[in-house]
Amino acid sequence: MLVVDAANVVGSVPDGWWRDRAAAAERLRDALRGRDEEVVLVVEGKARNVSSIDDVRVVAAPGEGDDTIVEVVRAEGAGRQVTVVTADRELRRRVVALGAEVAGPTSVPRS
Repeated sequence: MLVVDAANVVGSVPDGWWRDRAAAAERLRDALRGRDEEVVLVVEGKARNVSSIDDVRVVAAPGEGDDTIVEVVRAEGAGRQVTVVTADRELRRRVVALGAEVAGPTSVPRS
């Protein structure tokens, strides 16, 4: 399972994403299509209304996206290979403690 920190990945490239955060998250969601693994995109803030598509399940964080990512890994990651895509050091520490692997934002396509 691949769990993607949408805010962190979108924010890693200064391409004007801040003008329309939801559209930037949708572009990321669409770029994640067609992978051989289950993909979970965690969105927060102004991107909370982004919907799931066939190949990508979108989970809207009710608060902090990092906490939601940790909950997804905790609830769904037992006995599975899980990779969390983020550059956030604290989040990386939290998910590694749960047995997940981590990858940086450049490991996934962005549009």
